[in-house]
Amino acid sequence: MDVLSDLLHRARATNAQIRQLIQRPPWATTFADAPPLTVVATLGGRASVRLDDDPGAAPVRLAAGDIALVSGTAQYTIADSPDTPPQMVVRDGRKHLIDADAPAQQPLAPRTYGDGLPGATTLLRGAYEIRGEVGERLLRTLTPLAVVPAGPRTRAVLELLAAETAHEAPGQDAVLERLLDLVLVLALREWCARPDARVPSWHRALAAPAIGEALRLLHENPGHRWTVAELAAKVGQSRATFAAHFTAAVGEPPLGYLTGWRMTLAADRLRDTDRTVAAVAREVGYEDAFAFSTAFKRARGASPAHWRRAHRSA
Repeated sequence: MDVLSDLLHRARATNAQIRQLIQRPPWATTFADAPPLTVVATLGGRASVRLDDDPGAAPVRLAAGDIALVSGTAQYTIADSPDTPPQMVVRDGRKHLIDADAPAQQPLAPRTYGDGLPGATTLLRGAYEIRGEVGERLLRTLTPLAVVPAGPRTRAVLELLAAETAHEAPGQDAVLERLLDLVLVLALREWCARPDARVPSWHRALAAPAIGEALRLLHENPGHRWTVAELAAKVGQSRATFAAHFTAAVGEPPLGYLTGWRMTLAADRLRDTDRTVAAVAREVGYEDAFAFSTAFKRARGASPAHWRRAHRSA
């Protein structure tokens, strides 16, 4: 499994929510408790997205087929135009009207709301509850508002997702979640391929065959007692050449990257499971729980036991 797939697999929650809006202007909705990651796609008409907790961020307009990935923000507003004031606030999953004269949004089909009249904007919104240290690592590949312009590869799957959103059949939730996953992966690919995208060094390193293969091996089996020599042999390079190329491409030595990845996995296991510290240590490649605790405290600033208590209470 490649690195991006591994991050998506480990960080992905199964309760993605998908809604479709078909509404004539003017309309504007504020999401007051934004999830960690939202996918917004305009299928017809125009829309805009504004990050409300960043006064310096200008609203971004979306044309038909554009996809916006919203992350790392507590509140944002989606509207037909940047000039339209919010008419509704969604907080704790409930809608609260601000403007009593706002156009009505009626159920039109499963997961579909609006007026459905000619001239309407058609908008898809999918929300992900991505959690944990692995989720944070994934979200660091994005800016708070990343916009992917319309393209032939994303257009077809968006049309299929829209059709399925308004449909009801056995297994529908599974179909919708997988289609939304596909939209997300395609959008991430397009975003990370942009020359101006500020993506982590490891992502750019995936394009180098030997380095990408080494990263895959580390993610596939982080508990293995890897050495630089063994990794170099696996990818067909000398130890010195591999170590130099890996460090230059990823920004840290191979075993330094491995330690960081192990600590990420350990942090999520400590928070999400009742496994003992010794069991977590073995799962991420440490036979000695004391050595693991020392490495974890160096990386996270607290012992595994203290980190677990603090993050579970949080």
